[in-house]
Amino acid sequence: MSQRYWTVLCILAGWFTWTDLYTPSQATEPPAQKQSPQDPATAKPVVPKPVAAKPAAAPKHRNRLAKETSPYLLLHAHNPVDWYPWGEEALTRAKKENKLIFLSIGYSSCHWCHVMERESFLDEEIAALLNKHFVCVKVDREERPDVDAVYMASLHVFNRLTGNGRGGGWPLSMFLTPEAEPFFGGTYFPARDGDRGARMGFLTLVQRVADIWEKNAEKLREDGKTLTRYVKAELEQPRAALKPVAIAPELLAEVQSALTAQYDERHGGFGFAEEAPDRPKFPEPSKLLFLLENARRARSLKLAGTPAERQLIHTLDQMARGGIRDHLGGGFHRYSVDRFWRIPHFEKMLYDNAQLLSVYAEAYALTGRADFRRVAEEIIAFSRREMADPAGGFYAALDAESEGEEGRFYRWEAADIEKRLEPAQWQLFRDVYGLNAPPNFEETFHVPQLAESLARVAESRGETFEQLDDRLRPIREKLLAERNRRARPLTDTKILTSWNGLMIRGLADAGRLLKAPEYTELAARTADFTLRNLRLPDGRLARTATQGQARLAAYLDDYAFLIDGLLALHRATGDNRWLDESDKLQTEQNRLFADTKHGGFFFTANDHESLLARAKEITDGAEPSGNSVAACNLVYLAAARKNPAYRAQAKGTVESATMLWTLAPGSMPRLALAAGELVE
Repeated sequence: MSQRYWTVLCILAGWFTWTDLYTPSQATEPPAQKQSPQDPATAKPVVPKPVAAKPAAAPKHRNRLAKETSPYLLLHAHNPVDWYPWGEEALTRAKKENKLIFLSIGYSSCHWCHVMERESFLDEEIAALLNKHFVCVKVDREERPDVDAVYMASLHVFNRLTGNGRGGGWPLSMFLTPEAEPFFGGTYFPARDGDRGARMGFLTLVQRVADIWEKNAEKLREDGKTLTRYVKAELEQPRAALKPVAIAPELLAEVQSALTAQYDERHGGFGFAEEAPDRPKFPEPSKLLFLLENARRARSLKLAGTPAERQLIHTLDQMARGGIRDHLGGGFHRYSVDRFWRIPHFEKMLYDNAQLLSVYAEAYALTGRADFRRVAEEIIAFSRREMADPAGGFYAALDAESEGEEGRFYRWEAADIEKRLEPAQWQLFRDVYGLNAPPNFEETFHVPQLAESLARVAESRGETFEQLDDRLRPIREKLLAERNRRARPLTDTKILTSWNGLMIRGLADAGRLLKAPEYTELAARTADFTLRNLRLPDGRLARTATQGQARLAAYLDDYAFLIDGLLALHRATGDNRWLDESDKLQTEQNRLFADTKHGGFFFTANDHESLLARAKEITDGAEPSGNSVAACNLVYLAAARKNPAYRAQAKGTVESATMLWTLAPGSMPRLALAAGELVE
């Protein structure tokens, strides 16, 4: 790194230590209708309280976000901060007035995003300082994943270059030059010095960044250019000179070995540290789907009890038992804040539940276990009740907090449950769901969960799973109805093409594997809605729709995930209509996103606005990468359409990940599924 870059970092470091500027570990990431007791599978839809609920009184402030459709952006429309959405107006003003840009990226169900808004963005003094010295831009990362990806990469690179040992997360808080080049950033900042221990406050930080700009503007510009070069190098790494990896059976064995090395033998799942039991743990459905395919292949060879099958079933058992699963309402929370799946971060995301629906339906088909089927059915019941838009499609997310407290909607005091149940019901629920143990959340409350799988509980009581579940069902219904009388978490009512594609896949898989045609029909209705309503005026796919208004050009994930859902419908129904629609979308995806030089696909279309870099995402995370899903789609289309060009394109997509195949084979399990189909 240049000496000049270190010079400005030293100026900043003279005022604060890097370890004081980053989010607490929890942030590294991010009224209902009354109902009579009834089965969640048949419960009437809950009327959501949308994220962008109108203020009760006439607002004192109104900024440009009031014209947006994103529920997350609308939440900030009445902040005293003079927010702009990301776009030409904000970028032009920054250049014209030679002002720094303060970029804040978050999403509606992010707890620490809400905390920073309450502490800093509603603060008149902080807002006045931001408005005076910066052009302030607010981004919904779910609407603009391209902007989020570029500037999150900038933060990661910045952290590595400065050696501060920190990661990323949301809210993402980045400081940019007027040319939108990043030079410094972090995640959550407390409002004032001392608000959270010895950590420096956002007010002080903003003032000092403004002072540096006034005194050393050219140095900061050079720093921005330096960091931008590193970011571009990372996001646009050339692959032409690399020798393609051979697509061979050994590659799949390497992926399995890599996953085994990450596997938590005691509690299931991947990524843990014995010395840090409070490290968050995520479901990672892409890894589970890889294990499923490995287990299925092994069974076809009359091999049972393989590492893949053991890891899969143990993980699904542990997740289904833990507090990460909503045992009353169905579905899964986004992640567990501990290694044990006990206490969740309470937001619920459509993309998690859609993918886990496929996983549990597939696991039921593999094992015949009734409890896995029940988990899948509960995911659908929850999604229909709380995430479905009456016009069609599924909403993005439910918040983690209500009434300003994280988990308030989902937590219970034991005495509160006891007084609402008959004595025999209370005794059964208490014993099965762990309420005879000390509180497991904030030393006062319980998050219901199972000490062991319900099937094993039933066996220990001399019952079948179905018998015990039938006895517990009216108890859960009663408590769910009571819970639904509480103030609900806010609902992000935007409908995303990509996440609805995942849900179409989940519903189609469930319909096929559970032999439940009503789920397949729901998948078809969702597909019809998406194909009809998630369109821009020129006919191309849109990224999002809210209140019937489709907007923003779709990304690779939108095309790939929707095609994946349509192909799952074709697999479930045999109806060539879904194959035809998939083929049309694949042709359009190839035209807009294909990397014709190195293979695979860019995240943004070839006519998309220019950012710092044009990224190509390959690794699978909480969501699979668009390239992984696209490769699997191409394999299916090649066989269904008898089109060798699609197979060649799938092979090129797999080979475009050469560098990561050799460095981190466990990072692309969905791409490995495509590779497995291409072994010759």
